Amino acid sequence: MIDADAALRVEYLKKSLTRCVLCPQMCRVDRVAGEKGFCRLDAAMVMSSALPHHGEEPPLSGRGGAGTIFFSSCNLKCVYCQNYQISHSPAGRPVTLEELAVIMLDLEAKGCHNIEPVTPTPHLPGIMEALRIARGRGLEIPFVFNCGGYEREKIIRLIDGMVDIYLPDFKYGLDEAGRRFSGAGDYPRHALASLREMVRQVGDILEIEDGIARQGVLVRHLVLPGRVDNSLAVLKMIREVSTAIPLSLMAQYTPIPAVRQHPLLGRRVTRQEYEKVVNAAVDLGFEELYTQAVDDRALVPDFARDRPFFWEAS
Repeated sequence: MIDADAALRVEYLKKSLTRCVLCPQMCRVDRVAGEKGFCRLDAAMVMSSALPHHGEEPPLSGRGGAGTIFFSSCNLKCVYCQNYQISHSPAGRPVTLEELAVIMLDLEAKGCHNIEPVTPTPHLPGIMEALRIARGRGLEIPFVFNCGGYEREKIIRLIDGMVDIYLPDFKYGLDEAGRRFSGAGDYPRHALASLREMVRQVGDILEIEDGIARQGVLVRHLVLPGRVDNSLAVLKMIREVSTAIPLSLMAQYTPIPAVRQHPLLGRRVTRQEYEKVVNAAVDLGFEELYTQAVDDRALVPDFARDRPFFWEAS
């Protein structure tokens, strides 16, 4: 259950849409009046799809899948984003609070192990209100906050007690890389501050029961081709918080059409690059790593399909 204080904080989030500062872009537009800032969204929630997702890290997917809800648009503009079909556009299906609460309960009924909104930040007031409604109707599975890492510490503090598992990206340890690839030169400091707050709330480990994550944090980092320097900077920043934090080091980078001619981003990560990052994490003392094989599989989902991921069961 979400307590009364948390309900008041949700109301504060909803009111903030009249001068939106939900993320570090700090647009200050009145989304309730239809104004649109960096994310190109008004006050309505816009969803792409919701499904049991079997391609997340094992403690999140388990056997029943993560109850993943993909929202449209984003508070970053990563030029290489594998979800570009939905993250680079506000297009999708508007969803009400009632509809979203029902979707959460339906995912639980299908056997999903958690509720996992993807890119929740621009839609945060509605998501947290829908979660409050669903909890009131008996939703019991953990709530996973799957975000891009570009968060305001103050906003993360407002959802204390409502999130069971934080699943942030930590994309950049270098300002230059954040500015160049995502339009966010201040990414590292915001990612670090928000991660500290996440750890304060749920701890620096991932608590697992019967193979399924119940509470904690798991940080993802996508290794980019030609930018091992950025990855090493990320690891050093996360180490400032805790080396007990579980890391998911991803080798799955696949060039999308927009960057296939890019001098750095137009190729896959090499085994040598990826292993250098993994070895650095070990040398820095990180205790729990989730790793991937470096191979030739194209891992970009297709959100034009009913089942966007090649690993989803038919």
